[in-house]
Amino acid sequence: MRNICVFCGSKKGNHPAYEESAIKFSKLMVQHQLDLVYGAGKVGIMGIIANEVLAQGGKVYGYIPHFLKDMEVAHLGLTDLVEVETMHQRKALMAEKADAFVALPGGMGTMDELCEIITWAQLQLHNKPIGILNVNGYYDHLIALIDGMVKEGFVLQKHRNLILVADDEESLIQQLKAFHTDQQIPSERLNRA
Repeated sequence: MRNICVFCGSKKGNHPAYEESAIKFSKLMVQHQLDLVYGAGKVGIMGIIANEVLAQGGKVYGYIPHFLKDMEVAHLGLTDLVEVETMHQRKALMAEKADAFVALPGGMGTMDELCEIITWAQLQLHNKPIGILNVNGYYDHLIALIDGMVKEGFVLQKHRNLILVADDEESLIQQLKAFHTDQQIPSERLNRA
């Protein structure tokens, strides 16, 4: 595992724990020689995590649609900044570059990215680990919802097992590194997302 794609908010949120966790996670990524792949924003948790990885000597790969760059939210100091036409291209390129995925607290965009990458794993389009950093109980309701989907027969337990959850940054990184799935991806499905 070399690159972690982080989905997170373009806002800082209302609790200082979110920013503190982003900084801690960033430092741990660099200590574990993991580089950041993300949506190239300079604001909110996105900007915090990118700045901290860069400050610690790590590499940051950002992907952003032209219209967001034109809105002046792009982080121009990244190791590599790739401009794309659409949000779909952005997500596909981030998924291709990443060896693992982590959701930190965020809003609707973070939910969109997390749910899509989980769905891609369920459909056997990738077999990379997916983690949720449940800072300050932020994702408690989402996790309960997913567990309820299993209970009600809409999600298989084996697909629920694809989602790693931790409230501690180091624990999540260790889970990502230890992740193993028996799910074999047919070669014709790779890069079909």
